[in-house]
Amino acid sequence: MPVSLVATFGVMYLAGFSLNNLSLMALTIATGFVVDDAIVVLENVSRHIERGAPPFRAALKGAREVSFTVVSMSISLIAVFIPILFMGGVVGRLFREFAVTLSAAILVSLLVSLTATPMMCARLLRPVRERKPGRLFLASERVFRWMLAEYEASLAWALGHSRIMMLILAATIGLNVYLYVNIPKGFFPQQDVGRMVGSIQADQGISFQAMRQKLADFIEIVRSDPAVENVVGFTGGGQRNSGFMFITLKPVRERKVSADQVIARLRPRLTQESGANLFLVPVQDIRMGGRQANAQYQFTLQADELTDLRLWEPRVRQALAQLPEIADVNTDQQDKGLQATLVIDRGTAARLGITTRMIDQTSTTRSGRRRSRQSIRRSTSTTW
Repeated sequence: MPVSLVATFGVMYLAGFSLNNLSLMALTIATGFVVDDAIVVLENVSRHIERGAPPFRAALKGAREVSFTVVSMSISLIAVFIPILFMGGVVGRLFREFAVTLSAAILVSLLVSLTATPMMCARLLRPVRERKPGRLFLASERVFRWMLAEYEASLAWALGHSRIMMLILAATIGLNVYLYVNIPKGFFPQQDVGRMVGSIQADQGISFQAMRQKLADFIEIVRSDPAVENVVGFTGGGQRNSGFMFITLKPVRERKVSADQVIARLRPRLTQESGANLFLVPVQDIRMGGRQANAQYQFTLQADELTDLRLWEPRVRQALAQLPEIADVNTDQQDKGLQATLVIDRGTAARLGITTRMIDQTSTTRSGRRRSRQSIRRSTSTTW
């Protein structure tokens, strides 16, 4: 087993894998698989030695007899993980490392059981009459006999009380059903790493000064919670009506509550702040989705026409908000910002020798934004 696992580390290194939860889980499961092949070879070689064959000849004959069985066992185990190797998407990227690590451990175990194991049997195994048991062997033999006696006694009691055993079986099945229904289930378990991120969404027409005040109010509310250790926030980095906040929680032994419970405790106070909303999300080691969002789950709504999108987005959002299982439903659609309309008096502009290109360049300079010449339409007005 150590030889198989150490060799598997080499395969993991060549494949660019690291020691993480998935690879360690594969190695843990592999410990039960890598010993099977060696046990089959060892028992068959021991059988020939007990019948009087020399250890070297018994090793060759025993390995030859079970080689096909060992190979078929290993291939059958690897075949189980072939669908995971070709699985696509995020799940496939995650569990491919698990499948490759476990398959490599099984293949290395196959090679070890057909090479190193027979060699060690030829050198180390001896007939029973030639063996001189040591203290460790005698101690382990006493423990084994005690375990065997206890097992025989418990088995005899179970066979003599069949009705009680059937009741225990029924209770176990009922407990499994209860746990299956009540244990939280999801794609990835919700983690509590002691950090949260917050996203502020204010009215689209809010000024920068008012947004700074909203940010300060939210920081004060979050900082007042006893489970919060530190809060950092900023605004102005992107949209004018948005801000971001990074919260560090105290250790679990001090706050006694999870990150989700902290968010639920802060939510009633955060909703009292008018003109802006703060959405808090616990930081996760594995984050799904193509971009940062204000919630744990993202739903992308697409339409061929912008009018259809503006029609159905509020309806979908309101329908989701009515579900009791969902909180903090929000959207990143920004279609109610400030607008300015520029009306060009083309007759006066022509008399003064001013072209639309000159107006376009002047408006671009004053607004601080670059716009192409096509942004000014040929009509008498345009929006920018």
